Amino acid sequence: MKLRAEQLANHLGRQPVQPIYLIAGDEPLLCGESADLLRRHLKAQGFSERELVHADQSSFNWEVLLQQANALSLFAERKILEVRAPSLKFSKPESQALQAYLRNPSPDSCLLLIAGRLDAGQKKSAWFSAIDASGCILEIWPPEPQQLLGWLLQRAQSLQLQLSEEAARLLSDRIEGNLLAAKQELDKLALLFPNQALGSEEILGAVSDSSRFDVFALMDAALESNTLRSERILQALRHEGVEAAIVLWAISRDLRSLIQVQQGLARGQSFDSLAQSEKLWGKRKQLVQRCLRRLPLTQLQRLLMRCAQADARIKGQEKGDVWIILSQLVWELSGQSALFVSAGEEI
Repeated sequence: MKLRAEQLANHLGRQPVQPIYLIAGDEPLLCGESADLLRRHLKAQGFSERELVHADQSSFNWEVLLQQANALSLFAERKILEVRAPSLKFSKPESQALQAYLRNPSPDSCLLLIAGRLDAGQKKSAWFSAIDASGCILEIWPPEPQQLLGWLLQRAQSLQLQLSEEAARLLSDRIEGNLLAAKQELDKLALLFPNQALGSEEILGAVSDSSRFDVFALMDAALESNTLRSERILQALRHEGVEAAIVLWAISRDLRSLIQVQQGLARGQSFDSLAQSEKLWGKRKQLVQRCLRRLPLTQLQRLLMRCAQADARIKGQEKGDVWIILSQLVWELSGQSALFVSAGEEI
């Protein structure tokens, strides 16, 4: 069965121990907390031993592990076999061995698989279906930017902290995208201001700026037409010392991809086939589709030419601040007119 992370505690309180649990995702805090909750529950159910193995080692063999799980005697301690596999893959024989094991699992063993984010191919595999049918699957997703505020308020409430909405928004700005930093800051606030109502002044005084901005977050914000957020990320990247060339690479890469898709649509190709050829999946595919509705091909081509000017500035072949051009590019990609200029600059 498939569960969300917030459903796990209730599930464990109502259902018997499953023979296998799969926790998959790339958000370390939420994955780690789900795994900790599961381990505590299993220990309370008599699974007093825990063996940890790493599936990324070249010598690792799934079939040997499953044989070990089945070989435990009725008088042995109940055991958690925890497998950490950042890239969860099974050969055909290994997949068949897992499916065979799950048809008659050992009552003395519980398999806990901890993996990175799963792709579409993994979710269509026979081994994934077998785990879904015989055990429990938790796919962990970090909260979206618009969900982060609610996540922070709920987390603060669990620590007996009362955050004003203004304080929560300020905290969200300081730790955006970094849930581990959010946990640390909330834990610190709970120690500094136990059972108190907190406003923006307390946040400003106690919370460090732990934003985790990168060029991929920048482009996602621009593609989803979030102009203010994309500009804020761009300025954060600049202040963090990220090279302008890296930002330009991300912008020009996405512009070329948008142009390829727009040209293909003009030739009558389907968006799905074009998205596949450009390796656009999931949320990013939707962002690109919405972006193409507001930006015509001529504008995209003009923006790509503007990238060439930015490249000339980076290489010293043209005078001027390259970050002004990068900011204008981000604004136009997000659907706004880049009319702001500095002295001596021309758009």
